[in-house]
Amino acid sequence: MRVHPSQLIPGCVLLRDVSGKVSRPIIPKKTVLTEEHITVLHKFLVEAVEVSEKLHDGKVFKPNPEEVSENQSQENIGKEVDVTSLSFKDHYFYVVKYYQTLFNAWRNNVPIDMVEVRNLILPLMDRMDNVRTRIHSLHHFTNKRDYFYHHSVSVSLLSGFLAKKMGYDKGEWIQIGLAGLLADAGMSRIHPFLLEKKGAFNQEERMEMIKHPTYSYRLLEKNPSVSLGIKLAVLQHHERIDGSGYPLGLSNGKIHDYAKVVAVCDIYHAMTSDRLYKEKQSPFRVIEELQKEQYTKLDLFVVQAFINSISNFTIGTKVRLSNDKKGEVVFMDPKHPTRPIVRIEENDAVIPLMEHKDIYIQEII
Repeated sequence: MRVHPSQLIPGCVLLRDVSGKVSRPIIPKKTVLTEEHITVLHKFLVEAVEVSEKLHDGKVFKPNPEEVSENQSQENIGKEVDVTSLSFKDHYFYVVKYYQTLFNAWRNNVPIDMVEVRNLILPLMDRMDNVRTRIHSLHHFTNKRDYFYHHSVSVSLLSGFLAKKMGYDKGEWIQIGLAGLLADAGMSRIHPFLLEKKGAFNQEERMEMIKHPTYSYRLLEKNPSVSLGIKLAVLQHHERIDGSGYPLGLSNGKIHDYAKVVAVCDIYHAMTSDRLYKEKQSPFRVIEELQKEQYTKLDLFVVQAFINSISNFTIGTKVRLSNDKKGEVVFMDPKHPTRPIVRIEENDAVIPLMEHKDIYIQEII
């Protein structure tokens, strides 16, 4: 029986391999489908599959009425939408959804169209200064299921914003923002089950995942409209100045400056976001981690610029402390951005966290 993925239900049994552009089948024949499998089929824009007329438990399979998938309904996204009329949040979600359609096209060996990519992300990047206090809170928009799409868009915005704060001219901070968007384009060459996996990766899976910067570079390598800076930033955004990174194990002098900016933004957004395989952390705890890495793995100047940019926006932030008390940040010392002075909501008590090392900011609320 040949059906559209939207008609499938858990328990359906595949009669033929579902093939894509990866070396292995996306889903092999005889697989008993789960919700996760059906999600993968939608994300790969598979139009039809062959399944048994009986479910795995022996019951007769009655297909759902055929529906237009979410991806299909978004196929012409951008052609009829005036993004200038959208709020920043709606514009952001629009870009994430559009990026998802591009990512699925790359999965099917469609070349990266840099004109389309630029037309997608640049209008959103142009709005950064209007929403400066929200740039470092993009992780609140992220959900586990669509993490990779949110991550690419958010890293793009964070990278462009940080580069601008560091004094790069517009041409360069745009290049750095584009590098942030395309850094994980190579994930389109990774088997979808790894991207959907909820548990920790085994050694073989981890070795495959760390190939994604190389895959991203290969997608851009021969594109004459992509600058060398973007290509190197995409390839090197997981390199570390002490040589402990991947895929090449480069040390400080050989890592492109653009890559150093994207690296910090990539870490920050990943650690502050809920992922399938790891829970989010408070931005303040993440900043503490960045501070630890700034002398050994990350560029000191970039980390300090990032911390300075975020510390300007945290006055008035509502927080929950590790002792479960709720409060508001009333003073921020740039030298100790993770240890502000907090006024407690229930009694107006003021707590300087620098003097209370046993208490820390658990989360921003």
